[in-house]
Amino acid sequence: MQHRRLARLAFAAALAAAPLAFSAATSATPAEVKPGMQVVDPSGGAVGTVTSVQGDTLTLKAGTHEVQLPLASFTANQGKLLFGMTAAQLEAAMASAQASVAAGANVYGSDGTLAGSIESVEDSLVTIKLASGGSVRIPRSGVSASANGAVLGITTAKLNELTTQASTEPATPRPQAAEAGTEAPKGK
Repeated sequence: MQHRRLARLAFAAALAAAPLAFSAATSATPAEVKPGMQVVDPSGGAVGTVTSVQGDTLTLKAGTHEVQLPLASFTANQGKLLFGMTAAQLEAAMASAQASVAAGANVYGSDGTLAGSIESVEDSLVTIKLASGGSVRIPRSGVSASANGAVLGITTAKLNELTTQASTEPATPRPQAAEAGTEAPKGK
């Protein structure tokens, strides 16, 4: 599931540049697309299989990966879906998307401004060294791939605001358990 989210923005750019052999065709509609449908490239080569459809988005299983893509990227034709990329092109786009969310990659806010760079990527967290100086750890699901690097789901200004708020809020004191065999001092 993680790879699906990371790949969406990279695919949008790749799809815009992909040559379509069926330019007069119309986009597939949710009523035309069903799980199990085969997806083929303009030459008829197998690309993958639809695993689910949610609104205007479908999930495509291609090789060992699953990716969510807009229905507008597909055309229904004789019980199959036509897609403007070959399996190899899709695999290359997915690899590129995954590489853009890696240590050293630039991270941009949703407004396109530089937020910082990725220090580390763990299973569920990404640590970002902010351009403003500090570091922040965010859920990996909050970072997507793009042609220019990683993109956050919020603006850089909002990220900086939230980081500043978090660092200035007073810590909530936690009660400490009494150590075994000792009593708390009594007031005078």
